Amino acid sequence: MGFREINSKMIEATVVPGQRLFSQRGAMLAYKGDVSFTPNMAGDQGGIMSMIGRRVANEDTPLMTVEGNGTVLFGHGGHHIQVIDLTGDTLCVEADRLLAFEGTLQQGTLFLGSQGGVMGMVRGQISGQGLFTTTLKGHGSVAVMAHGGVLEVPITPQRPVHVDPQAYVAHHGDVRNKLSTALGWRDMVGRGSGEAFQLELSGSGAVYVQASEEKL
Repeated sequence: MGFREINSKMIEATVVPGQRLFSQRGAMLAYKGDVSFTPNMAGDQGGIMSMIGRRVANEDTPLMTVEGNGTVLFGHGGHHIQVIDLTGDTLCVEADRLLAFEGTLQQGTLFLGSQGGVMGMVRGQISGQGLFTTTLKGHGSVAVMAHGGVLEVPITPQRPVHVDPQAYVAHHGDVRNKLSTALGWRDMVGRGSGEAFQLELSGSGAVYVQASEEKL
C-alpha cells in the first residue's frame, strides 16, 4: 500500500481488501470507495501495555482501524506530515505525533528516558514530555506530524545528538536515549521544556526534529 505525499500537509493512502491501516481519530479528510473507519479501544498489536503507554502519555483518543477498498486522504490540524518507510527496523514516535501507519507494522511501547534512571523519570514529568512513546517495527509506512517541518538528524557513535524534548518527533536505529538537564535541581523547578532539558540520543541511527517546540 504505502502513503503518497500530496503536499506537506496531506497524504493519500490506498486501502485494499485484507489489509488494515491505523490512523489518529479525526485524521481522515476525505475518501473514495468502500472504506470503513472503526474506533480501536483494545490496544491493537501492542496489547495492554501499548494501551497503558498511550494513556500515560495523555493520549486518550483511540486509534481508528481503516479497512476496505479505496483511497483515503489524511491530514490533521494543518500540521506538516513526514512519511517514514520502515524496512525491518524499529521507529519510536511520540504518540500524539503519529498520524497513520500500515497494519503490517508491529506496535508496542517504549519508556522514553528509561536509560536515564529515576532522575530521568522525574525530569520527564517536570518537562511535560510524555514518558511513553509508540514503537512500530517491521516493513511498512508511517506518517508522523510536526510543527513547521521536520529535519532528519543522523546519530553516529562518535557524535550523539541532544534534542529539546518538545522538539523531538521520532527516532530509529540502534539508539540509546537518556533524559537529562543542563541546570541544577533548584534552577529546574518551575521551568518547562527548553534548553534546561535535553534528550540525549547516542548510537547509530537518526532522530526527527520539528522546527517548532509547540505541542500538538
